[in-house]
Amino acid sequence: MYVSSLKLQDFRNIREASLEFSPGINIFYGENAQGKTNVLESIYLAGTTKSHRTSRDREMIRIGEEESHIRMEVVRRAGSFRIDMHLKKNRPKGVAVGGVPLRRAAELFQLVHLVFFSPEDLGIIKNGPGERRKFLDILLSSIDPIYLKDFSLYQRCLTQRNHLLHDLFARPELLPSLDVWDAQLTEIGARIIEKRQTFAAELETAAASIHEKITGGAEKLTVTYEPNTAAETFAEKLRAGRNLDLRMKTTGAGPHRDDFKVSANGLDLRLFGSQGQQRTAALSLKLSQIGLLEEKTGERPILLLDDVLSELDRGRQTFLLDSLDHTQTFITCTGLDEFVEKNFSLDRVFRVDDGKVSAVSHPQLG
Repeated sequence: MYVSSLKLQDFRNIREASLEFSPGINIFYGENAQGKTNVLESIYLAGTTKSHRTSRDREMIRIGEEESHIRMEVVRRAGSFRIDMHLKKNRPKGVAVGGVPLRRAAELFQLVHLVFFSPEDLGIIKNGPGERRKFLDILLSSIDPIYLKDFSLYQRCLTQRNHLLHDLFARPELLPSLDVWDAQLTEIGARIIEKRQTFAAELETAAASIHEKITGGAEKLTVTYEPNTAAETFAEKLRAGRNLDLRMKTTGAGPHRDDFKVSANGLDLRLFGSQGQQRTAALSLKLSQIGLLEEKTGERPILLLDDVLSELDRGRQTFLLDSLDHTQTFITCTGLDEFVEKNFSLDRVFRVDDGKVSAVSHPQLG
């Protein structure tokens, strides 16, 4: 799978761009705050309908404009297709595939497989459980349409239950409705817990193999799923915590409070790992995402590396770059020296300067 072309109009600081990409390595270089990340953001947005930076469409529309357009051509083994996305300041975004509007944005998860890796992802180990849940949910949703459906339903049920908990203070007569939401929440939540439990073992196998190579066999990585409640006891735990939920006006039990622990040689890296160990584990998790997506979908995903190389030491940089065979990769950086020094193959290079993106004919000349 690869992106063959991208057209942008009034996206962030990019007034207009029409770009043709290589199925291999595509580099965007230039000074900071020129628009390199904006290009990667537009690719990720077109493939997932989500930005890694904001939930507000209006923030991605060029200042002074009312709309923004993205057109992306994607090639898969079964053929190619075009994604058109239309962002508007005061209306929901419009998305079409092959000229046919999508009814649900989530349908894109089954069409385009993207792995986004930014410096913030290096904190996946040391930061709160929300980031680790997000990592797991994005990966599972990309490979399992049933999980994606259940996850979306669970989020809606959870939102409705929390709204009801707020309303009950002023309208106690609504209390019987809580049983209805509890039944739905526990039924769907139990399926989510079971899927996460099974998949955590697969994630561990994939990440541990990569981690062993990065550390030269010095560390054994383990991934331990830590559910807030077991699937079979979810309903009981929800009932037991109802009075507390009513006081706190939020749902205290369920998979929305899950976590997973990442350890090296039995050491919990979130609590006791060095920064180097945490970054190595994060790199192992992100690279395992590529292999798992290919294994489950039959398509090699597209990799987006946003200024990650500058955050890694030479050893981890080399391992990451050596792992990119047969993977279309988009990389942002401030210069090309490191690639030239390592004689690294640069298939296509773009210079980004104040929102203008231009192809460079002879990248070795910078």
